[in-house]
Amino acid sequence: MEQSVELKLVCPAAGRGPVTTGLPWPRGSLTDLKRLTLRDKQGRAIPLQSRALDHWPDGSVRWVLLDWIAEAGAVPYRVSVGEPVAVEGPHVTVQPFGDAVRVDTGAAQFEEAHWPAWFPFSFVTLRSPSQTDMCSADFVLEEGTGIEHVPVVEAIAVEETGPLRALVRFKGKIHRLNSRFIPELLGLVNPLAEFETRLHFFAGFAAVRIEFTIRNPRRATHTGGLWDLGDPGSIDMKDATFRFSLRPGSPTIICCSPELSAPVEEFTAPFELYQDSSGGKNWKSTNHINRKREIPITFRGYRLKAGGQERSGLRATPIVTLSRGEHAVGIAVPHFWQNFPKAIKATNDSITLRLFPKQFGDVHELQGGEQKTHTFAVAFGPDATPEALEWFRQPARAFAPPEWYCSSGAIPYLTPKAEDPNAEHLKLVDAAIEGLDTFDHKREVIDEYGWRHFGDIYGDHEAVYHKGELPMVSHYNNQYDPIAGFAYQFMRSGDLLWFRHMDELALHVIDIDIYHTTQDKSAYNGGLFWHTFHYADADTSTHRAYPRSLLQMKGMPGLDPNDPKAQRSRNVYAFGGGPANEHNYPTGLMLHHFLTGSEASREAALGLARWVVNMDDGRRTVFRWLASGDTGHASQSRDPSYHGPGRGSANSLSALIDGHRLSGDAAFLMKAEQIIRRCIHPKDDVPQRNLLDVENRWFYTMFLQSLGKYLDYKIERSELDYMYAYARASLLHYARWMADSERPYLEKPELLEYPNETWAPQDMRKCEVFYFAAKHASGSEKSRFLERADFFFRDSVLRLRAFETRTLARPVVLMLSLGHMHTYFQKHPDESAPLRAVEVTDFGTPEVFGPQKVKAMKRAKLLAALGALGAAGLVGWLLLK
Repeated sequence: MEQSVELKLVCPAAGRGPVTTGLPWPRGSLTDLKRLTLRDKQGRAIPLQSRALDHWPDGSVRWVLLDWIAEAGAVPYRVSVGEPVAVEGPHVTVQPFGDAVRVDTGAAQFEEAHWPAWFPFSFVTLRSPSQTDMCSADFVLEEGTGIEHVPVVEAIAVEETGPLRALVRFKGKIHRLNSRFIPELLGLVNPLAEFETRLHFFAGFAAVRIEFTIRNPRRATHTGGLWDLGDPGSIDMKDATFRFSLRPGSPTIICCSPELSAPVEEFTAPFELYQDSSGGKNWKSTNHINRKREIPITFRGYRLKAGGQERSGLRATPIVTLSRGEHAVGIAVPHFWQNFPKAIKATNDSITLRLFPKQFGDVHELQGGEQKTHTFAVAFGPDATPEALEWFRQPARAFAPPEWYCSSGAIPYLTPKAEDPNAEHLKLVDAAIEGLDTFDHKREVIDEYGWRHFGDIYGDHEAVYHKGELPMVSHYNNQYDPIAGFAYQFMRSGDLLWFRHMDELALHVIDIDIYHTTQDKSAYNGGLFWHTFHYADADTSTHRAYPRSLLQMKGMPGLDPNDPKAQRSRNVYAFGGGPANEHNYPTGLMLHHFLTGSEASREAALGLARWVVNMDDGRRTVFRWLASGDTGHASQSRDPSYHGPGRGSANSLSALIDGHRLSGDAAFLMKAEQIIRRCIHPKDDVPQRNLLDVENRWFYTMFLQSLGKYLDYKIERSELDYMYAYARASLLHYARWMADSERPYLEKPELLEYPNETWAPQDMRKCEVFYFAAKHASGSEKSRFLERADFFFRDSVLRLRAFETRTLARPVVLMLSLGHMHTYFQKHPDESAPLRAVEVTDFGTPEVFGPQKVKAMKRAKLLAALGALGAAGLVGWLLLK
């Protein structure tokens, strides 16, 4: 039977353009990508490119990436699995030769080489009868000292080969430029930065989408665990510019549409559009302070200068074209104003895009281990028109109905929003995009814009004790994985607002919140930075949690300093630190990869899984000279001595499962099972774990959720082995204790430091643990777990609805990912997990884990004592002589 799905398309009103989307398929239904066909609303077959992103264990495709060239009037489209259909049309060819690569789209030929004088193209030639040589391109970065630098390509790789879209990736370093325009090739010493460039080419188009990433690979010094602007590991840039030049000739026509939906106008050279700030009401927010604690922004919005005239506006998303007959070049920059400062300039011979513009009132500081990716499109010849570039300014989005995503099984426990009877829970979720306190509204409060901030969520829950006149700045940094939450809600509802939030946050996290260095300690390298310190202003720490200003805090806000809770809180919340296992959330990045095909998201998710392995590897620490073994950094929670079920071990386990799914590398699954054995056992003395000490142990439920995820993964892979039995028995053991012992957190507010709105959605985790346990139970025990799950769902929703602060960021983020499992089990209460053919009953005794540092310190003390004893013996011997 042929399977098919209708795809909706949101795109510009006219013309044609490229579409890329990820789509799930049910297990066993898509075994041969050649059988995929695409048809428009008239039933015409459309050329389609497909690539598998993920497979089911039986080898069938779970997620497929689709590319095609869409027509504005041809929607909806339908993709089917059936008999292959031969479709003719333009195609992309990629031809590597020597140190270069040549791409032919049928409309233009692009050549990219290692030579730094021309970047990213050494030449562009239109595939017209005249074979017109169109344009040259170059990139220059000016350091804060005025020294100029150019990119030196070290590697070229083809990541997508077409036929409808090809993707070429450059990697290299940015080196100083000498007076002869030749980089320091001899030795290539002391590069300023690293870069990656992904160039997307499309069949039948003389246009390229460019994703340019500049990275500072140095470590930050972070003295005292404080991460502030002005760190010696930073690099300062005055300007970073792409220039696309036409051959000199007759006068040109400059056209620009400065904002979305703005008409196209002709302008006289020289033309310049400069966006200095967000253009929002709070454009001069303290969010934008620099290393000197100054706000270098000088005016609201943008200024457009042309032919001696000047005008202003608030938020630019420009398309600019430069044409001289057949010779033409144009640029479109999505998210231009959101990633301010930005500038675009046109003369009679060239268009210049300033990614880090020299017009800004300060240098642009790229912190150690920080990177920034800029996306824009450049078009040539017949495609260098505002109409054609509109498809790049506002990329088309294709997506399936919620019923398709949810029924595919690719993401477990999803139910279409339209079929969800839990209206009160949905209201709590939808507060993110509906009402007066949406995440978009929150952005405006602190002006969460600019190239470093755009995409993140304002952590307004941290400002509840703030008494200053200006808003307190707090960055959320993907705590509890809102990227995944946005993805779940998009697939449940089909609302592209969720997709937009997912996409913007994923891009921010990849660039800013991950520590892109290998030069620091293994516990930090490649890790994810925490959200801003609780109830404190981000100040000069940007998105790195711990500013120097913390040293002036007298205690935790909102707590009576005479209350024992205040002292305990001060001992727990250290005023300094760095990336840690308790803040590691790659699942959303994995889903972003599946939905968009983003290789950057896949690499980031895999990187966070590798971080778990590396941070636990004792061979990477200074203690390796005294003791072997694992560090315990991957499994500790709250304090270094606790290696039971906790937030740190939960995040590590979940990340390792994602790493295995994305790579197939058995080392990830082996490490996951080691973490399980280290942290939990079917014979644990659960009361001795002191899990009812809410402030210090509440997060054990996170681990049990990850354990449920592990069991689902093993079932999916038909691996009902010893570790499956071990994890299943452990889950049931703890669930039985929970059924007897657990109550809602807010029933005893006196036990909580801050008995606020966040505790209500955290109770939803208990609901999900009971549903996981119910899958593995039977009879009266299954019924009891289902009843407890239902109780905690309803209690969680009821209590959160009672808080006026229910729309603060953190409780809403929690509800994005928690609660939909309840809807699924309302429809499937009898769902059960398979049993092993032969049950395992003997799991031995619980492990006792000893971290490497503890062993090393004991050995050091022993060696010191032996040394002292030896020295004393030597002195005694000398005295006797």
